[in-house]
Amino acid sequence: MRQHGTPPTFPRLLSRRSPFPHAAGPRLSGPLLVAVALFSCLAASGAVAAPGPTGTAAGSSSATRPLGDVVPAPASVRPGGTPYSITASTRIRVDDDSREARRVGTYLAGLLRPSTGYDLRVTDDDRGPDRGRGHDHGRVDDGIRLRLTSGDRDRALGDEGYRLESGRDGVTLTARKPAGLFHAVQTLRQLLPAAVEHDSRQRGPWKIAGGTITDKPRYAYRGAMLDVSRHFFGVDQVKRYIDQLALYKINTLHLHLSDDQGWRIAIDSWPRLATYGGSTQVGGGPGGYYTKAEYRELVRYATSRHLEVVPEIDMPGHTNAALASYAELNCDGVAPPLYTGTAVGFSSLCAPKEITYDFVEDVVRELAALTPGRYLHIGGDEAHSTSHADYVEFMRRTQAVVATYGKKVMGWHQLTGAAPVKGAVAQYWGYDATGAAERAQVAEATKAGTKLVLSPADRVYLDMKYDRNTDLGQTWAGLVEVDRSYDWDPAAYLADAGVDPGAVLGVEAPLWSETLSTSDHIEKMAFPRLPGVAEIGWSPQSARDWDTYKKRLAAQGPRLTALGIDYYRSPVVPWPAE
Repeated sequence: MRQHGTPPTFPRLLSRRSPFPHAAGPRLSGPLLVAVALFSCLAASGAVAAPGPTGTAAGSSSATRPLGDVVPAPASVRPGGTPYSITASTRIRVDDDSREARRVGTYLAGLLRPSTGYDLRVTDDDRGPDRGRGHDHGRVDDGIRLRLTSGDRDRALGDEGYRLESGRDGVTLTARKPAGLFHAVQTLRQLLPAAVEHDSRQRGPWKIAGGTITDKPRYAYRGAMLDVSRHFFGVDQVKRYIDQLALYKINTLHLHLSDDQGWRIAIDSWPRLATYGGSTQVGGGPGGYYTKAEYRELVRYATSRHLEVVPEIDMPGHTNAALASYAELNCDGVAPPLYTGTAVGFSSLCAPKEITYDFVEDVVRELAALTPGRYLHIGGDEAHSTSHADYVEFMRRTQAVVATYGKKVMGWHQLTGAAPVKGAVAQYWGYDATGAAERAQVAEATKAGTKLVLSPADRVYLDMKYDRNTDLGQTWAGLVEVDRSYDWDPAAYLADAGVDPGAVLGVEAPLWSETLSTSDHIEKMAFPRLPGVAEIGWSPQSARDWDTYKKRLAAQGPRLTALGIDYYRSPVVPWPAE
């Protein structure tokens, strides 16, 4: 789905019935006619590439990508054997009793059909007579098989792991859970030429290197946050970002739904939050908000891509949009004006007022009912206008409300300055300048059982400028080039403060939108840093080093271009000429 820009143009595509454009010319007869007909059949099956504009076979796409040349780096790669070629006879085969496998197979077919031009029928894996006949001396084409298994051999794959086996006769994707199959599809997708990402027919061949990949994630939580409050992003824009996250096996979408500049989710019991509090944004634009139906659609779409949505209502600070909407939420009973600037720390809900907790309960109840995921994020950062005593009490009561409605608490790491409840997750956004006392406070909370999601601002805040010439973004946490964003280890990041590696639940890359207002802006700042954060969360530390990663990242450039992503061409990455 492309929402902006003009799709790239390509040479005239060739008919599936004939590899040649229709053109006036001499009539063919005899042996030459037979030869042309034979070539047409072979080209339609994928056995040979259709001729390019100069009469040669397709160029760079004919090279088979090395088996491990994907992002994130797989846990285990054993190359070997003959590549598999996707052709017109390829079928996508699923277990006949697996609705989940069929759903992933249908998704895969939808990815591959536009660019290959092949039917890629999704069929039951009965290994019956409908198997395609390959072009190689009548060999049987087993196609692409998707298998969900509960066998002991595959127990180690866990909930998100998979095995990909590729050879001359077909490709088999095996997983214990649908999420694992979905992640396997993303690996298969990256093993194909970048041209597979186009939404119009391209020239093959479509080869997948031979061998076996066995893979599973290092961390269970691999997230990306999108701030839709400072600038509002519509449903289609968020869906576009979800698809980009899925390609790199991100499994959590954190939506920052409220802030000083805008409230972005409809709450029936407090309707002015959205209709008035959502009516502006940074710089004074029109803002916007999600209806409940639109939010449910975002959750559905994310779920179809195996991402869990974590909604955030930031409290007790970052609440000017709410305070402007309802005067009674202010301690003095006077509603402030709507805010379109970028300052922080000036707003606070009135912790001593009982109506504040009526508000909290109503919002949490309605949002929890819309959200099937485990977590509800309550913010808690930069509450500079809330006294410490009021902050501790507010967080105590708000955490209890979250538990009442069946959700686990998430909050920014300032939550550890209160009393995190059992099972709470603190999101650490500190950076090199964060003081030792604050880091020690976080470490003490982990010793009491609080888990951490790491989002160090000077590593993975995607709104930080790459260098001083970057036209978008901010610099308060420093300049964050692609190598700096990638080259750190979550297990060791807070070790000097006393955080045990087992307390780290995962990583998340936030993208704040003070300076971002379009999908182009999102993509320029997220790419190419986001794939590196995804690899930090997925790949074993032993499989990661900058020198090899930058080459794999460079190979992603043509794929990002094919997807319509105008990424930052970092000078520290050896990008290929496109």
